[in-house]
Parts: sequence; structure tokens; C-alpha cells
Amino acid sequence: MYLPSYFEESDRETLYGVIRANNFGLLITVVDGAPFVTHLPFLLEGDRLVAHMARANPQWRSFGQGEALCVFQGPHAYVSPRWYAGTRLVPTWNYVAVHVYGAPRIVEDPSAVRDQQARLVAAHEAGAATPWTMDGLPESHLVGQLRAIVAFEMPIARVEGKFKLNQNRTAEDRAGVIDALRQSARPGDKAMATLMAAREASLGQTE
Repeated sequence: MYLPSYFEESDRETLYGVIRANNFGLLITVVDGAPFVTHLPFLLEGDRLVAHMARANPQWRSFGQGEALCVFQGPHAYVSPRWYAGTRLVPTWNYVAVHVYGAPRIVEDPSAVRDQQARLVAAHEAGAATPWTMDGLPESHLVGQLRAIVAFEMPIARVEGKFKLNQNRTAEDRAGVIDALRQSARPGDKAMATLMAAREASLGQTE
């Protein structure tokens, strides 16, 4: 992606944190000569992504034919020039995006597929008073469900992140944006304000 140096985030743990918090991503490959996208929940396990898709989805047949791209999006928000201290500025959009590249490979072993799905369920049921598990399903039904999917893993070859948080504006401009976003009723604006404020605090500690 287009990545000006002042928006680049290269700390891997920071990028992994974005993936964990926003794990519903886009898997992009080439199918029959054209880009093909599937929206999937991913688990980040070490330096690999794990996921699955419907067996009827043709995308898995492209695995082994080159590199794939997974896209994860964090907080994002519209930024009005009204919020800047400076003048003659224009609207923009602040956002966080993480791109992960690698070669997906299919998980063939049925027990490994079952374990992968159990981990995915456990991750999303965490915190529930009575978490749902696959244990209550009849075995024949569970086996049929697992046969209807293709599980895969994607070792991470490289990862890049863009944190566009008005780093190219003055501290006074950024403070105005943070204040406005904190007061906004739009979904996600407060999350962007919190992220920007944390970055400002971090800059203050390192200066």
C-alpha cells in the first residue's frame, strides 16, 4: 500500500495487536486471472494466520499459486478542517490498516481441522457466562460440518502497517482533532480519539 514514512508503523507487536482486536479480515488472491476476496475471521497464532472457508468457495483452489494478502482495518474517522488550529487545510480520513502477506496452505489432517475450529470458537466465546463449544454436537453432524469447510494456515512472510493519525500536522492541530473526535457521536470516532491520544502521550514520553 501507499505508505509515507510518517504514517508507517513497523513494530510487529503493535501490528499484531491490531489483528487480534480486529480479526475479521479480507483474504485476497487471484482466481482465474482476477482479484478474488473472501471476508473471514482469522486467528493469529505466533507468526501465522489460521482460518477456514466454505468448501464451495473456489478461492482455496488458488492456494499454492502465489502469495496472498490479508487486510485488517482498525479504527477510522473523518477529520474536518474545522478542528485544526491551522488554516487553508482540507478534510482527510484518519485510519489504521495492517496488510499481511504469505502463502496459504491447506490443513488436511481432520483432527487438526477440528482443533483449529475449537480454538476459533473458544476465542470468540471467551467471556460468555456459559461459552458454547462443539462438544454438544452429535459426532456425525460435526464431521459433516467440518467436511464442508477448507481450513488453512498462512505463515506470515511480511507485515506492514499504516497508522494515519495526522502525524503530518502540528501538535495543536492533532489536539483539536482528538477533542472533536471525543465529542463525536459517530461510531468509531472515540476509538480513534483514544488511539491518537495514546500516541501523543507516547511522543511526550520519548521527547
